[in-house]
Amino acid sequence: MPERIQKILSAHGIASRREAEKLVSAGRVTIDGIPAVPGQIAQFEINEIAVDGVPLPARDEFVYIMLNKPRGYVTTMNDERSRKTVVSLVADVGIRVYPVGRLDINSEGLLLMTNDGAFANSVAHPSYNKVKTYEAHVKGDVAAAVIKLRRPMEIDSHIIHASSVRLKGHTGNGGLLSIAIHEGRNRQIRKMCAQCGLEVQLLRRVSIGTVRLGSLRPGHWRYLTEEELLALVEK
Repeated sequence: MPERIQKILSAHGIASRREAEKLVSAGRVTIDGIPAVPGQIAQFEINEIAVDGVPLPARDEFVYIMLNKPRGYVTTMNDERSRKTVVSLVADVGIRVYPVGRLDINSEGLLLMTNDGAFANSVAHPSYNKVKTYEAHVKGDVAAAVIKLRRPMEIDSHIIHASSVRLKGHTGNGGLLSIAIHEGRNRQIRKMCAQCGLEVQLLRRVSIGTVRLGSLRPGHWRYLTEEELLALVEK
């Protein structure tokens, strides 16, 4: 079926439709060897569509992986400041995949990656209500902060409420917290902790819904199991 080029790119997991339009405008997308223009109509089954010279994968070549993102990597396909991106860690997947959601450069842990745009959109959509759980090594008065973290608070003009907050243990100058959230706003947990007088020294995402990072080593990836895929797409 003929579709706008942005929709085709999004459906194949290359980027969101907005980001796909930027790729097209930048001249990085070709249709049958000719640079595409925003809004151009094409048909994947008939036209040869490529991004940066790489043809789009067939729809039956979708892959779904989890990566244990180390600190120091950004969750983008390309970085204007030439910082290390998570793409370099999954080059051996053999198919171009992109991140589902974000982890900031100083955070680590579970990051889903795929080339299936529909899957990525469904997992990231708020209606699926996937709880994301993080472990935060913090500095400060954790006992007092936990009480505040369990209450609704305003972050960036939005009222948010953690799904759960647990103190897993004390350290010499702080402690280890387990914090579960639904919203996933930009640097949300760091801002929550700062509002409660805590300094986050290490932040790791350990699960999304029932899918857990487990023993996967930093910088390594693995394919999701069928059970994990089903758990992620179920509402």
